[in-house]
Amino acid sequence: MAKRYDVVVVGSGFGGSITALRLAQAGKSVAVLERGRRYAPGQFPRDVTRADELLWHHPVRPEARGLYDVRFLSGIGTVTASGVGGGSLIYANVHVRPDPIVFDHPRWPRGFSREALDPYYDKVARELDVKPFPASIPLKKRDLFQQAAQRMGRQTFDPDEAVSWTEPSAPGRKACQRCAECEFGCQHGAKNTLDLTYLARAEKLGATVWPGLSVSHVQRVAGGYRVHFQDLATGEKTSVEGSRVVLSAGALGTVEILLRSRDRARTLPLVSEWLGKGYSGNGDFLGSLHGSREEIFPWVGPDVATVMRFFDMAPRFTMVTATFNQPATAVLAGMGQPRLGLLGGVGSPLWPKLWPLMHGAFAKGLFNKPLGTGVAPSRTSNLFAIGQDNANGHMVLKGDRLDIEWDYANENAALVNRMTEAMRELASQYGGTFAPLVTWELFRRPFTVHSLGGAHLAESPARGVVSKEGEVFNYPGLYVADGSVIPTSIGFHPVMTISAVAERIAEAVAHGF
Repeated sequence: MAKRYDVVVVGSGFGGSITALRLAQAGKSVAVLERGRRYAPGQFPRDVTRADELLWHHPVRPEARGLYDVRFLSGIGTVTASGVGGGSLIYANVHVRPDPIVFDHPRWPRGFSREALDPYYDKVARELDVKPFPASIPLKKRDLFQQAAQRMGRQTFDPDEAVSWTEPSAPGRKACQRCAECEFGCQHGAKNTLDLTYLARAEKLGATVWPGLSVSHVQRVAGGYRVHFQDLATGEKTSVEGSRVVLSAGALGTVEILLRSRDRARTLPLVSEWLGKGYSGNGDFLGSLHGSREEIFPWVGPDVATVMRFFDMAPRFTMVTATFNQPATAVLAGMGQPRLGLLGGVGSPLWPKLWPLMHGAFAKGLFNKPLGTGVAPSRTSNLFAIGQDNANGHMVLKGDRLDIEWDYANENAALVNRMTEAMRELASQYGGTFAPLVTWELFRRPFTVHSLGGAHLAESPARGVVSKEGEVFNYPGLYVADGSVIPTSIGFHPVMTISAVAERIAEAVAHGF
């Protein structure tokens, strides 16, 4: 690694990969620092008993270097990815341009609207070659979902997806095998993940990607910034400098780095007081459908094929059937549908201790086979709603680790109630039963795969952390480009908006030289 680059990018997810390509195209020297490893098709973990290859490290298990970073934070559970390509490795590939009303919220600075972002949505769509699952291919779970929505009087649409439905030209890649393993890492190379698209193009132009490096904090120096990091393989702590630095470590990673820089290392003392405020889980809420009168065969097809709209009134949301491969579906079906009623939330004291329990359960094979056989997996499905929560989570450092404080259940009761009623109605259309995710029943905390906010776009440091161009207030040349800059929940799959905003920020970084 060189001592200095024109641009140092922290993280290789959507914001980082987009920035790396656009700055490499501008002729700049670019280094991308990524904490996780590089995965090729066929290398994603499938043996869940090898928990250290499945889960990312935790204070009680620092040697774990897996694909999934699962956190049980005070107010919410989160799942993010660790690997070259970031969240694209494990997302459901769904790219949606949200309704214009999403940008009417007063937290969005002037100049941000669906119309203003459309040119950037177009750029993302071209790079990732997004298109819906072909309507000409029979798909039982899609058809049943659309028929149920029609009976409910609800609109649906088949979203664009970053997947090769036909045989791609690149060697080592195959067309979608319709195996519903999108969120486990595609073993066939059918997903147009960032390591195969944006980042691959950036590397061809000379950008370098350095896996296995965990960034701690950023320091202002003459002519730019010094990024401090640890090599996770050797334990060595060192640094690299950039004339420009772009933080793209995701909402959790970026805010953690900035908090540590401001409040622990004190190398960025002038970062706005808004840092960490306004976190959103994008209203993610999971439930299950059991006992459908017809076989759904959830493991056939992509994870998600159709989206149902509930944007007619507030609190707004969308809903999908989020499906997995046959072994995972059988395990989930075997867990049943516990209903605790008035005892809901009884497990709350155990919530912070769940990571080591989860790691141990995986390692001992407790999630390797169904716990029960009384439910037909082919007649089940996961239900996944994505809504406009109040984005009132507060991200803080406790010790040296990020936490999120949020009384989610009480502050978002109306949203949760509307989502659960819609899921119950949907289940009845199938002739089945509905129950929320067991963790909600036990702990009254949601799980999200869509962390947003904490370093908001704004017109001044009195209202946010970064400018409309993504530049950190009071720190010229230091930028943020990832989900942390999004100032509200989206209520749709958010990756297309995160990517469009990142394209806009990358344009500003390039023009700033």
